[in-house]
Amino acid sequence: MEKTILLCAGGTGGHLFPAEALAFVLKARGWSVHLATDHRAETYGQNFPADETHIIRSATPSVKSPTALVSAAWKLWQGYRQSKAMLKRVRPSAVVGFGGYPTVPPLLAAVHLGIPTVAHDANAVLGRANRLLASRVSAVATSFPEVGHANAAGGKVVQTGNPVRHAVIDASTIAYPALPEGGPLRLVIFGGSQGARFFSDLLPDALEKLDAGSRARLVITQQCRPEDLERVRAAYDRLGVQAELAPFFQDMPARIANSHLVISRSGASTVCELAVIGRPAIMVPLPGAIDQDQSANALVLAKVGGGWVVPQAELTADRLARELTAFLAEPGRLARAAASAKSVGRPDAVERLADLVERVAGGGRSGASTGV
Repeated sequence: MEKTILLCAGGTGGHLFPAEALAFVLKARGWSVHLATDHRAETYGQNFPADETHIIRSATPSVKSPTALVSAAWKLWQGYRQSKAMLKRVRPSAVVGFGGYPTVPPLLAAVHLGIPTVAHDANAVLGRANRLLASRVSAVATSFPEVGHANAAGGKVVQTGNPVRHAVIDASTIAYPALPEGGPLRLVIFGGSQGARFFSDLLPDALEKLDAGSRARLVITQQCRPEDLERVRAAYDRLGVQAELAPFFQDMPARIANSHLVISRSGASTVCELAVIGRPAIMVPLPGAIDQDQSANALVLAKVGGGWVVPQAELTADRLARELTAFLAEPGRLARAAASAKSVGRPDAVERLADLVERVAGGGRSGASTGV
């Protein structure tokens, strides 16, 4: 009988990319891999090597509206029943979740059916869905050595690191590019899978404050929302800035590897990929997050000198212009920060997580507190 692992992930890049990396390794080890996700995977899951994909109903509860809370609970219950029927048919050896409420129905169904389970959390703060599941699953895998709210899992926590895609591993072999005095500084800007309007508003204003010679040295790759593309492109054309803009770049790891500096949000996948590739970043955590997980993620790099954390409210056009001017004048700072970022990268995370999953699937102990 074919051995099967079911991976569960919400349909965003931050959840799907680590699951995708694990799927490739498990398939190479002889496992059949199924994916349980939501409809958003149609955008970000095109390269996922699933033998079968199951779209499961789910929702994110909101305490702000009683009506919305009841609706979310009903959808999660429907997803649970749907997952239970699917699991009885697929009969996986283990179920692995990558955070977010779309993973709750299949993981809870697996727990109730006695199927071994692993919950992986990419962030430096355990997410709310994983906190709900932590005491129930067989093991909790984390990306970072210190994770907020990890006490919810008791002694079942194992630090594996956050799996990164093959493209990131390939990009990590590219040496930090030389930045000769007076040469071009390659800048990559993104704010999550679809880009962030904040950066589309900020960058043109900041670059306008640079002198013409500094602007001429910049070579920009930037993700923008589709509705922002034309106005940002027009601003860069007016300023004489060389830029390539798109809503999404399939080859983003290679573009990061060929950059001197990244400006980005600080989701867990972004921080882990920056560390594995070894590139410095100005990280702007998403404001308003309940658990401030992006701030905690960014501090992992900032504490070792691999990047700089700037709250969104403090990153004005004037400040960014000053920062870019300083980097252009002293490129050695960026090279040193790149080396520091790479020092905390975990390129073997996917193999470590695969080892844990196989051990749990075989009925073994999770190896909590001792690593894998």
